[in-house]
Amino acid sequence: MSNELSEQQRLKTNGRIIVVSGPSGVGKGTLLKKVFQTAELPLELSVSATTRPPRPNERNGVEYHFLSPEEFHRRRENGEFLECFEVFRGGHWYGTLRSELESRCAAGKWVVLEIDVQGGLSVQRQYPDAVMIFIRPKNVDVLKERLAKRGTESQKSAEQRLQQASRELELAERYAHHIVNDDLDVAAGELRELLKGME
Repeated sequence: MSNELSEQQRLKTNGRIIVVSGPSGVGKGTLLKKVFQTAELPLELSVSATTRPPRPNERNGVEYHFLSPEEFHRRRENGEFLECFEVFRGGHWYGTLRSELESRCAAGKWVVLEIDVQGGLSVQRQYPDAVMIFIRPKNVDVLKERLAKRGTESQKSAEQRLQQASRELELAERYAHHIVNDDLDVAAGELRELLKGME
């Protein structure tokens, strides 16, 4: 327990943990990419691990750490994850490796975790000082349209994601900050100003 507490204190003292969540299809990745390009802050994106296969043009260690189910569960049993969940029943696992935070926070970096609400709330329980930001869609119809445009989802998968989105929106009140991603430039400006205000 003492080791865990000292680790938490080190992360809080030397760096920041910024949790960004929102429904699948809301444009979190695109929004963060724009903010990273323009915000003059020590931001670094945490790379999540997953058991799902990579999509076209995704690179291991860049978009995700792509792990086999066996490797993922071995690391899970070893306590290497800060948080991990099976996102859809019978589907793939996603998680944040503790190693993604430790060295970066110790170096004073602001580590951004782009994770689902379940994972975000798990991080918040362990690190109450984490900055919690929820990205909202203008409405559910926008999510449906964006998922359809992706062309990477089966109808069943898209329906599951929309059901998950409804559950996540119900939990959004647990996040301190909310940004509506309707206009990308406006949303990026709001997020950038929010982060700059925490310097």
